[in-house]
Amino acid sequence: MLSYIVRRVFYAIPILIGVNLITFILFFIVNTPDDMARMQLGIKYVTPEAIEKWKAERGYDKPLLFNQQAEKLGKLTNTVFFEKSVSMFVFDFGRSDDGRDIAQEIKSRMLPSLAIALPVFVLGLIVHITFALLMVFFRATYIDFFGVVLCVALMSISSLFYIIVGQFLISKLWHWVPISGYEAGLDAAKFLLLPVIIGVISSAGSNIRWYRTLFLEEMNKEYVRAARAKGVSECIVLFRHILRNALIPILTGAVVVVPLLFLGSLLVESFFGIPGLGSYTIDAINSQDFAIVRAMVFLGSILYIVGLVLTDISYTLVDPRVRLV
Repeated sequence: MLSYIVRRVFYAIPILIGVNLITFILFFIVNTPDDMARMQLGIKYVTPEAIEKWKAERGYDKPLLFNQQAEKLGKLTNTVFFEKSVSMFVFDFGRSDDGRDIAQEIKSRMLPSLAIALPVFVLGLIVHITFALLMVFFRATYIDFFGVVLCVALMSISSLFYIIVGQFLISKLWHWVPISGYEAGLDAAKFLLLPVIIGVISSAGSNIRWYRTLFLEEMNKEYVRAARAKGVSECIVLFRHILRNALIPILTGAVVVVPLLFLGSLLVESFFGIPGLGSYTIDAINSQDFAIVRAMVFLGSILYIVGLVLTDISYTLVDPRVRLV
């Protein structure tokens, strides 16, 4: 297993370089460093000298990808892309265009994002799997039928609708929780309750239907028929055998959520005024702050790769027959 992890770490290096290159190219297709300088300086203070000074202070005064005036390796290393990319591999994200330390901002904003994402992830797994098992247990009955109809209805509604309706009813009309904001410590619970509930409900439709499909596929396999032939009760077959064998595809789907546990939810954090990494990314995109966007994309890529490795390792824990190669 150790050799497998080492290989995956080495495989991740070209992937991260490629992701960083694509992000760099896409971002500078939209805006050049001159455009970013004009946006940051404002119309009143835009002069050629001010633009050059702004670029020099932030390291944008060099060629982007290839320096024709340099010699040998300097043609590639004496560029904006190389100087901005190498530091990220040691998690030195530099400073944003407004001068704040990006790494420090990520550390301070990670906890609010985790405070939302972790409860949504854990509660979502418990609630969604429970309801899916309940529908499978009562398959081909009215409970199963109306459960599928409800799931389709939930899938057809945008998550933005849940946020707006939740804020209007629970916060503005009934005054149960604050409509937006965030406080540190235990006081954060009253601000996080509504976002967590909305996060679980908004993803319920698709997840429950998917888990139900997985469980129904397992029910038609030979080991299930053999267990029933031996007189094993339906509850034991469902919870001990079917659920265990369906864990591998469930773990595969759960890995997609791993980056969100740290990077936060863009919509939820923006609408509820929570100072997490999701709202931090949205603000950076709106202000065209390439340094923050690049750091967040790079961090998301690392988390996704880590999630894939952890998922592969978890396969061996769920089913010892699985071998990592």
